[in-house]
Parts: sequence; structure tokens; C-alpha cells
Amino acid sequence: MRDLLYLTACLLLLLSSGNLHAQTTNVQFIDLPTVLRLAGARNLDIQIANRRLAEAKANEQTATWQFFPWLSPGVGYRRHDDLLQDVGGNIIDVHKQSYTVGPSVVGQIDLGDAIYKTLVAHQLVKAADFALGSQRLESLLAATQSYFDLTRAAAESQVVRESLKISQDYQTQLHEAVSAGIAYKGDELRIQVQTELYQLSLRQALEQERLNAARLAEHLHLDPIIVLASRDTGLVPLTIVERNAALDSLVHQALRSRPEIFQTQAVAGAASEEKQATIYGPLIPAVSAQAFAGGLGGGRQGGSDSFGASEDYGIGLNWRIGPGGLFDAGRKRAAQARLDIATLNKTKLADQITRQVVETFTTANSLADQLITAKTNLSTASEVLRLSSARREFGVAAVLENIQAQQDLARARSEYLRIVAEHNKAQYALYAAIGNVPTP
Repeated sequence: MRDLLYLTACLLLLLSSGNLHAQTTNVQFIDLPTVLRLAGARNLDIQIANRRLAEAKANEQTATWQFFPWLSPGVGYRRHDDLLQDVGGNIIDVHKQSYTVGPSVVGQIDLGDAIYKTLVAHQLVKAADFALGSQRLESLLAATQSYFDLTRAAAESQVVRESLKISQDYQTQLHEAVSAGIAYKGDELRIQVQTELYQLSLRQALEQERLNAARLAEHLHLDPIIVLASRDTGLVPLTIVERNAALDSLVHQALRSRPEIFQTQAVAGAASEEKQATIYGPLIPAVSAQAFAGGLGGGRQGGSDSFGASEDYGIGLNWRIGPGGLFDAGRKRAAQARLDIATLNKTKLADQITRQVVETFTTANSLADQLITAKTNLSTASEVLRLSSARREFGVAAVLENIQAQQDLARARSEYLRIVAEHNKAQYALYAAIGNVPTP
């Protein structure tokens, strides 16, 4: 009965593996340089930030156009019938009409608003430009870390396959020993349980590999139906930032290089210009001008019609007092509050960047130390399994020792892969935290 259950489990595993292979025939191998190139060109967050920069530039152009009047060519017609008051105050019965043909130029330039809105828009363009750089750094880092997750998942799948093969080979030896009467059936079942657990682990590892491939495809804006597979067959520890680097110098470099710092400075600059606009903008008068050069025709009803050249010109200066103008204390306080918020955000961001550098530096150094221990542990576990397998005994103690040695080796290999992947991710995170764009 147990043999039947074992064969059934093996058959189900083969069927599930066959279905997985059928679903993942469209496999595309990818490496880290390709990931970074695709992320820089196709990542949607970067494209959105790029369009926001285009919007900010368009708004700056719109603000600049506020210095120019608008031209309105057209045709006008007016008619009046019945009573009308003349200049002397008399009420008279009048029937008249007139029409105009020609362009008119109307200009209403709020010089104060136009000047400061242009300055604010210029600062916002700078902020959007640095925001694009910040988004590019963030997206490339996310794609890089997703790639290491995929590489780790693929390597762990291979580890489980090899562990499964070792367990199956040992189970075959035990089965032959049981058939020969020199081993206990229960020992064979123990190793069978271990084999089945490896089969479950393999299926879970393949699932995780597929999920990581889908996440990477999302970062690269690729069709998730395409199964991405790491071209790298194994994980190698990378050193991008040296361990002996001084932490304070890394923090200073981050505060000098991170695009978010310049972005908040530009936002604070825009808030400062808005504050100046509330103080000095209302002192600058608004200029209004109107000009018409064309033809005028018309006359009394029933009278002779006439048409000839006509020009009208006018210019004026005015100041606004009240809301939006002089003595608007609420507007000044609101602008000051926005400037204070922008200044506090600069300080808050500096604290956050400092924390990120300290965290990633600490994590990278810790993982470098763990890597040494994990490598030693892996070597020890491999030697233990080799010695256990060399005994060629099938006693209860020997079987349990072999099973334990297999489990220890599998855990050691999996832990080593995890630490290498996290170490590489931490190296790139530290590299990005100090303001560098991830590169292969």
C-alpha cells in the first residue's frame, strides 16, 4: 500500500512538472545589464515622472505667456431702437446702428503675478527634473533587487533538485537493502518521507521562481506571460561599496548627491518665490491696454450709411487692494506656512537619507560577516553528508544520521543563497542610498 502511495505521489509530481513546463515554454533568459537597460527605458514610473516634467515645462511656458497680450480679430454689429438719453440729459427717440471690422488688441498684464508665477514655475521645473532622477534611481534599484530575488529562487530550485536526487538515490539503496533483508522497512519509509518533502519543496521553489519572474516583468513593463529566467546560473557575492568606507563620508556624499535633496530645495525655492509674491507682487501695478484699428460704419435708421477708418486706444494702471492684493494678511500667512513646511521637509528628508545610509551600511556589513559563517557552515554540512554516506550502513542510527545530514546540507545551501542574494541587494541599496544610479 505504501509503495502504491509512493508511486502515485511520483506520478502526480511528474504530471505537475509537465504542466508547469507546458505553461513556461516561452522562457526568456535575462541578465542584470539587460534588466537595467529595460528598466531605464520601459519602467512606467519613470515614464510617468518624465511626463510630469513635461507638464511642469508646459506650465512654465504658460506662465511666460502671461507677459503678452492677446489678439482678437473680428466683426462687430450694434443696433439701438427707441428711447435713449443724450449727453445733455434729454430723453430722445433714436434708431441707429453701427458695425466695426478689424483687429483689436486687449492686454491685461498683472505684472506682479506674471513675474512671480514665472519664477515659481521655473523652480517647479527644476523640482520635476530632480524628481525624475529620483524615480529613475528608485526604479532601477527595485529592478536590480527583483533580479537578485529571481536569481536566488532559480538557484534554490536547483538546490532542492539536487537534494531530491540525493534522497532518491539513498532511498533506492535502502529499498535494495530491505529487499535483501539487511535493512529495516521503517528506515526506507523514513527516507521516503524525506524524499516526498523535497518534492513538495521543489514545487514550492518553482512557484516562487515564477512569482519573482512576474514581479521582475512588472518592473520592466513586459508581458507577464513571458517567463523571465536568470541567465546567471549561480549567485556570486558582489562588493560595490567597500566595508572600510567611513560612514560619515558616505552620509555626506548622500546629502550632496541624492536627487531628492535637490528636489526639496527646488520646492522650497518655489515656496519662497510664492512668499515674495505676496509681499512685493501687489506693489507692482497691473497694466491694461486696448487698441482697435479698423473700420466703423452705420448711422441713423433710414439715413445714409457711411463707413470709414476708426481707431481707439487706451491704457491704464491699477493696483488691487484686498483679497489677492495689498493688505491681504491671510495670503501672506499661508505663503509663510508653505515655506515653513518646505523647509521642514528638507530637514526631514536629510534625516531619512541619513537613516537609510546607516541602515544599508549596517545591513551590508552584517551580511558580509554572515556570508563568511554561512560559507563555513556549508562546507561543514557537505563534509558531514559525505562522511555519513561513506559508512554504507543501514542501521536505524545510520539512516537517521544520513537524513539529518541531508537536511542540514539543504538548509545550509539555502541559507547561503539567501545571504548572498541579500548581501548583493544590500550592496546595491547602499550604492543607491549614497546617490549613485545602479549599474551592472
